[in-house]
Formats: sequence, C-alpha cells, structure tokens
Amino acid sequence: MPHAHVAHEEVSDPDPDTVDLVVVWTRRIRAGDRSAFESLFRAIHPGLHRFALSLARDEQIAADLVQDAFVRLWQNRESLDEARSVKSLLFTTVRNLSLNSIRDANTRRELLERGPVPLPSRQDAETRVRENEFRTRLEGWIDALSPRQQEAIRLTRFEGLDHGEAAEVMGCSPRTVNNHLVAALRALRDRVAQDEPELMER
Repeated sequence: MPHAHVAHEEVSDPDPDTVDLVVVWTRRIRAGDRSAFESLFRAIHPGLHRFALSLARDEQIAADLVQDAFVRLWQNRESLDEARSVKSLLFTTVRNLSLNSIRDANTRRELLERGPVPLPSRQDAETRVRENEFRTRLEGWIDALSPRQQEAIRLTRFEGLDHGEAAEVMGCSPRTVNNHLVAALRALRDRVAQDEPELMER
C-alpha cells in the first residue's frame, strides 16, 4: 500500500541501485560507446519519465524533456565526470528544462490546473480500484506540499535517488533534502490520519 511510505517520520536513504554498473556505463559513454548509452537509457528512462511527467503534467512534453536530456548527455559525453552521479545529472537536466519550458511558454497556470497523475500500481488486481483512489488522493496531497518538499519526496521515495543525488538535483545539501523529506512525510501522515484513519491502524 502506498501509505507505508507516509506513516513514519524516520528517513533513510534507499540501497544503492546499480551504482557500479552506472559508473561503468558512464566511463564507456564518455568514450563514445553507444551500447552503454542504450543500457543507461533503458535503466533510467522509466523513472526519469515519471519525474518529467510530475513536472509537466503532459505526456508529450514529458517525453520531449526526457529525450532532450538524453540527447544533451550524449552530446556532452566527453565532459562526463565519473565522480558525479549521471542519474542525478539527468534528473537535474529534466528539472531545468521543465522550468525553462514552463517559463518560456508561459503555461504554468495551465499545467498546474490539470489533474493529478496516478502513480504506478503495485497491488493485486482485487485491490486496484481502492489503490487507484488512494494514489489519486496521495498525488493531490503531494501537490499541496511546498515545491521543495514535493521534489524531495518524488526524487527519494518514487525515483530512488539517495539524499546526495537528490541534493544535486535540488541544488542544496543532503541535510536540507532530509529536512524537506521529514516535513513532507509528516504532512502526508497527518493527511492520512485525517482522511484515511483506518490506514494508520494497520
């Protein structure tokens, strides 16, 4: 159930996700290896697209943002730094491109007025309807958080970035990321306790 992520204030980084493999891909991409680039694309694309969609609220815009980010990565491959997470670099690029797109097109109001984006379901078929309803409400609660809290929870809880990677994307310290995350989880927990009290008893 999605509520498992919002019922506690204790925060810890997720386990590293293919860190060594990504470093190898980064080294090979820097040398112009297209197969490594394709492997990186397949591994990171789903989460990057979800993040872009949470910002743009439009499938085509999100797809364009992600494609542009990967194109830029390939074009600037020779300057890649193995010491920096290429995952956080891609998420940062998508974030910046999204902000530029919204500012340049003057469409922020239109994007914010669109409905919430459902999160992918991980539950069995018999609970799908209930879970869809909860995820829709959860997205609404997340949308009501401050922008920084939204970024912190989406990057660390939904896309699996650790606090260091999220800090690079958000342009702040890991401690600040943690503070935003704790505040976001507390606010979400309070909303669950208010609107779905039965979930707090499980």
